[in-house]
Amino acid sequence: MPESTVTRRWPVLPVVVALALLAAPLAVEGQSAGRVYQVGILTLGAAGPRPSIWWQPFIAELRELNYVEGRNLVITYSGADAKPDRLPGLAADLVKAKIDVIVTTGPRETLAAKRSTSSIPIVFTVVHDPVGEGVVTSLARPEANITGLTTLVPGFYQKYVELLREVVPAPTRFALVGLGASNLSSEPRQEVENAGRALGVDVVFFPVSGPDEFDAALGRAKRVGAAGIIVVADPVTSAHRQLFVRLALKHRLPGIYWERGYVEAGGLMTYSSNIAELRRRAAHYVDKILKGAKPGDLPVEQPTKFELVINLKTAKALGLTIPQSLLLRADEVIQ
Repeated sequence: MPESTVTRRWPVLPVVVALALLAAPLAVEGQSAGRVYQVGILTLGAAGPRPSIWWQPFIAELRELNYVEGRNLVITYSGADAKPDRLPGLAADLVKAKIDVIVTTGPRETLAAKRSTSSIPIVFTVVHDPVGEGVVTSLARPEANITGLTTLVPGFYQKYVELLREVVPAPTRFALVGLGASNLSSEPRQEVENAGRALGVDVVFFPVSGPDEFDAALGRAKRVGAAGIIVVADPVTSAHRQLFVRLALKHRLPGIYWERGYVEAGGLMTYSSNIAELRRRAAHYVDKILKGAKPGDLPVEQPTKFELVINLKTAKALGLTIPQSLLLRADEVIQ
């Protein structure tokens, strides 16, 4: 938050002089004069020379913090195009480029960066379970060269099952779909299974490694009696979410998704932290590190607010009636 200011009355000439003297140091506060900072982005997202729109809140917030591309900032973007085997090489390239800070998305990217360097700071943005995934040893003191933001709080995945259960009439089985869905770290998987058992719903895992597997996986889920799908944080379905959602509707599988972009594309609903806000917060971590903070001394930040978004048009297309009690709890209803 900006500091409070006190209005003083100065003669005109001293004010002009004072402003001139203050302008230069304020413009480069916390930054070395003439220094160009190198920030690398490592993600399983789409490959390309420039970051996708997904990263715009991060870049915009860096600009607010006086890091401007073409002036004192260079961003090197490394997207693996949903191919995990490319991550070690991309991480190694960022290390060779002598990047000042590596910013990652999920656990695979973060672990690839961690294996490539123990000295360059790493800031992750979308790791559900940093301790369970082996990214950090503690949320309060992550130690080493890694810190960042998690989308997970205890009970998060349990909420997915509960919300989908409210919408789907008398389900006996749900499918969890995503890249490596069958290899979720123990805590989230246990939450899903426990929530399913408590509600009398069996949860079956359907991993997909690329868009060409979506149709078959969703078809199998439907054939084994899945009444709905849960889609975890996943760069594969996210990068191809319009296709994924279209196929889910084709197989008449209502779903709850980890990010609102799916719902905007036609998915049924999402319960998630504000991903754009997490990206903006990541810029502040980068700023602190560039000003001298050690990553291991910066606690991993957990979300404090979640949003429930429901696509009512999709519900009608699937023949579902959303309970009024759930609509009243929604942060947004897409008509």
